[in-house]
Amino acid sequence: MTVELRVAEGWLTVCELAQLTPGRGVAALLPDGSQAAVFLDRAGRPYAIGNQDPFTGAQVLSRGLLGASAGRPFVASPLLKQRFDLETGRCLDDEEVAVHTYPVRTAATS
Repeated sequence: MTVELRVAEGWLTVCELAQLTPGRGVAALLPDGSQAAVFLDRAGRPYAIGNQDPFTGAQVLSRGLLGASAGRPFVASPLLKQRFDLETGRCLDDEEVAVHTYPVRTAATS
């Protein structure tokens, strides 16, 4: 199984699902030069958001800690600890800030 993100050009294969560690993230370079942070939660569901922390500009969200608040999965930035909802990209600590989210799917390898 592969993990794929929906980008402007279509579905982009990022990695094999087995390469992701539940509860941790990886950074992926996208065709437009931006980065995505790809996560696998402990239930085995993949998520992808922009990797750039909007508060610092650093490409670090893939190194953040996963958690949940009111049943919503989030990643906490490793720098200033703001939490970003993995489904909507909305910052849970500042409602005026959000990061980009990417549709994610797993696909069988041929």
